[in-house]
Amino acid sequence: MENKSQLNIIIYETSNLIKGLHVSYCIYLVNIVWHMQYTNVDDVVVSAYQLGHLYSFIVLKLLQFEGYKLVKNSKDIFMSFRDLHMEMKEDKDARWFELECVPEDYIPLKENRPQNLDSPVCDSIPVIDLAKPNGLVEEILKGSQEFGFFQVINHGIPEKILIDAMNVLKEFFDMQGKNAPTGTIPDKKGYIYTRSDFADDGTNLWRENLKHPCHPLERCIHLWPDTPTRYQEVIATYLVEIQKLSSRILEMIDEGLGLEQGHFKNTSEVQLLSSNFYPPCADPSLTLGLSPHFDTSLISLVYQGGSPGLQFIKDGQWINVGAIPNAFVVNIGNQLEIISNKKLKSVQHRVVTSTHATRLSIATFVNPSLDCIIEPAKVLVNELEPSLYPTSQYKDYVQRTNAFGAYTAAILNAMR
Repeated sequence: MENKSQLNIIIYETSNLIKGLHVSYCIYLVNIVWHMQYTNVDDVVVSAYQLGHLYSFIVLKLLQFEGYKLVKNSKDIFMSFRDLHMEMKEDKDARWFELECVPEDYIPLKENRPQNLDSPVCDSIPVIDLAKPNGLVEEILKGSQEFGFFQVINHGIPEKILIDAMNVLKEFFDMQGKNAPTGTIPDKKGYIYTRSDFADDGTNLWRENLKHPCHPLERCIHLWPDTPTRYQEVIATYLVEIQKLSSRILEMIDEGLGLEQGHFKNTSEVQLLSSNFYPPCADPSLTLGLSPHFDTSLISLVYQGGSPGLQFIKDGQWINVGAIPNAFVVNIGNQLEIISNKKLKSVQHRVVTSTHATRLSIATFVNPSLDCIIEPAKVLVNELEPSLYPTSQYKDYVQRTNAFGAYTAAILNAMR
């Protein structure tokens, strides 16, 4: 099936255009809806509204008012924005983060800035050796109940696969810094690269980010970047292993909660990859790499590459997650908290920056399909422990949540 019409937008330095409206995510949302769902231009307002982001259309009108063009051919994108990009690039030959001070539009309100950068490392988060013959289920349940986080080692993924994945992502981000404007990449349907990412208060986040769907592999690999040339092959190999690992972890959570075997099989059909490059920052006390948030997924698997920066909140204090080489951080998402009837908990987390160290991470979000019914498992609900959450479809949930949830909905809807 061919697209009836494609409408693409590239925005450069959107933070200087409209602050406080999640502009970049609105653009991503609408671009993905238009570009992936084979929709007519006339349908776009309805599509945006159905995804819970009517203000996307308002933002588009503001962009038009500011002089940005809407073009119907991806080849016209660079023609429309080439002059703007080249004019700005004259002053931006150095990468955006190579600055002696933090720009104002990266500094949130004082109450939203990192407070204590000397947060302790939590030694009590379970570090679970998956090669152990016994006790794994109990350890996973403990970490999920007490912290919403645990780490796994000896997970069976060869170190070479991890190294290759990190290297190819480093290549990708290096190429974007040198060659590409901010926004979606022309002639592609389903991946997003940005360095103008917004926190909830409208300030920029100190990171570059790449998102794309990653499972089922055969339905989405053609949506990925094709540069570097080995990107698709390397990341596909990595994600095959991630699929095995996430399935194994969910099976143990099944067992620990007393659910029927394979309970999560139909609620973990789609996975999304979010790779993050956090460059050194002149003053980490002023800005964040990733603002405090909860994950909308079942579980998330994060490969940190041995780099610190991830924090979660416990008892009102931000706690550092230890950076263990070759380990995966697993955190509980909102959907699993609902299904477990709050026996497992989803916790708020964020990423802080560093004056000297670069952080590169790969997060994989295991999500239900859009039509999946999300509710507390019936075996976990009784007179003494009533249901704490209403029944809803996953698509209804993501429409009510943050901008990343909107991107999730657009991707999942397009992959039906």
